[in-house]
Amino acid sequence: MEDAYAGARDIVAEVVSEDADLRKAVREQTFERGLLVCAVADASLDPQGKYQMYYEYAEPLKAIPPHRLLAINRGEKDGVLKVKVEAPVDEIVADMVGRYVKTERSIFAPQVREATVDGYQRLIAPSIERELRGTRTDEADDHAIKVFATNLHNLLLQPPLRGKRVMGIDPGYRTGCKVALVDETGKFLGGMTIYPFGYAQGKPHEPQKQWAEARELLVNLVTRGNVDVIALGNGTASRETEALAAEVIAQAGRGAYVIVNEAGASVYSASPLAREELPDMDVSMRGAVSIARRLQDPLAELVKIEPRSVGVGLYQHDVDQKRLAETLDAVVESAVNHVGVDLNTASPSLLQYVSGVNKRVAKAIVRHRDEHGPFPGRGELRKVKGIGEKAFEQSAGFLKIPAGENPLDNTFIHPESYPVVERLFVLMGVRGDEPDLAQRVRTFRAENDLAELAEVLEVGLPTLTDIFDNLIKPGRDPRDELPRPILRSDVLKMEDLREGMILKGTVRNVVDFGAFVDIGVKQDGLVHVSQMADRYVKNPLEVVSVGDVVEVKVISLDLERGRIGLSMKE
Repeated sequence: MEDAYAGARDIVAEVVSEDADLRKAVREQTFERGLLVCAVADASLDPQGKYQMYYEYAEPLKAIPPHRLLAINRGEKDGVLKVKVEAPVDEIVADMVGRYVKTERSIFAPQVREATVDGYQRLIAPSIERELRGTRTDEADDHAIKVFATNLHNLLLQPPLRGKRVMGIDPGYRTGCKVALVDETGKFLGGMTIYPFGYAQGKPHEPQKQWAEARELLVNLVTRGNVDVIALGNGTASRETEALAAEVIAQAGRGAYVIVNEAGASVYSASPLAREELPDMDVSMRGAVSIARRLQDPLAELVKIEPRSVGVGLYQHDVDQKRLAETLDAVVESAVNHVGVDLNTASPSLLQYVSGVNKRVAKAIVRHRDEHGPFPGRGELRKVKGIGEKAFEQSAGFLKIPAGENPLDNTFIHPESYPVVERLFVLMGVRGDEPDLAQRVRTFRAENDLAELAEVLEVGLPTLTDIFDNLIKPGRDPRDELPRPILRSDVLKMEDLREGMILKGTVRNVVDFGAFVDIGVKQDGLVHVSQMADRYVKNPLEVVSVGDVVEVKVISLDLERGRIGLSMKE
């Protein structure tokens, strides 16, 4: 008889578990009232204590923010944490039993109750837990990808440092610091390795002697090479090298330095592209060249690196990698098209992100340029193998020629709109090459109704507005309107900081809980979201973006743990 009851209970449990209405109710109750509970599984796998705050932790499943959920998921994956969803079991079971046990007078009531509980514990609860955790993780992934995409977009659009000769330094201890000098166009002029920290080819030397030798070599290079700015990678030994750079600037009597985010530089240095661009060069020396060029034109250099490697994300290695790659590629394409590309100097890695241009066509453009010389006008693009009318139509407006035969080729005005510009010039009574053309256009625009002009010129109002904007600011680069990088000449140490100090810094990364700001010391400071404004801030991206130059106040210091608390409140 017991075997028969057991078989019947199994059947009832299956029926209960397949009840769609019941599963929906259980899912809603678990989501609304369930807790995500963490406990330590193996602390030995967490020597740095990254997950220590989650060793004994619980938070409502529906309220847990994306960054915490992704951190917990990683801790579980690393074997440090064990995680479960703790549902309101008593209420759920009572509701389930109430649905299936209609009367307690039935001799089968105890069996149905037992089967219902079994159906929940064995079949429904694990399934609902997987489902809810998966849904919340997908939501966290989407959020993390959006944050990464926003940060990447702002990073790519950092203003270039034009017309400056830059010395790039990739810091290192035992292997020395690689130094590369590039001219105003990014061309490599020469490089060397210095050992300021007392090591040469693995053999220890007197640190002070090596420091002095390194300083003299750099002073000589800065002076002879007419160096304007020293770009320091922010990796290992960067802040120690910063002290050396400050001494060099003081002794040479010229220049300034900037700490540059070197994330992804090593990836680029070992890539086939780097070998093609900088052949017969040591891998680490290529990193120093990349660091220097990042300061001169962040967009042109960063497009050479896989987007997920540029270091402005939030748990980017834990999210769906295919979705991440697709989103970030779209962000890079958007940024490149927003800025425009110099058709006669752009690399294939930059050209491939222009609308209508793929990797094959980008290489064909450069090959045509190498064989026939610089493009005199946009129309010459049609001669490139692989560019048909469709590709030309998509790409021409984003490919600029600063010194072309037609001044319009250095604007975002598409060639198909050139006839409209010619009709506009006739109306204005100008040739189009007057030195004061921009001012004349500005005056003409102010004196006329744009809607009426659009009808006369037989063009849409948005297109005419764009034409005026580009004629007023020909060859404009949208990045030029953003704040310049902070150039420094002296070193600020963490020990120099005091609570209440007011400093200027650059936003390096924006995450859910705040923003990390480089204030010129070894460790970036954190502006918690609660310290961003005198009002409530839900999303830090409402207030700051990567690259913003902000004024902050030091509100807390933890020298032992290397933590700096900052505030942007008035």
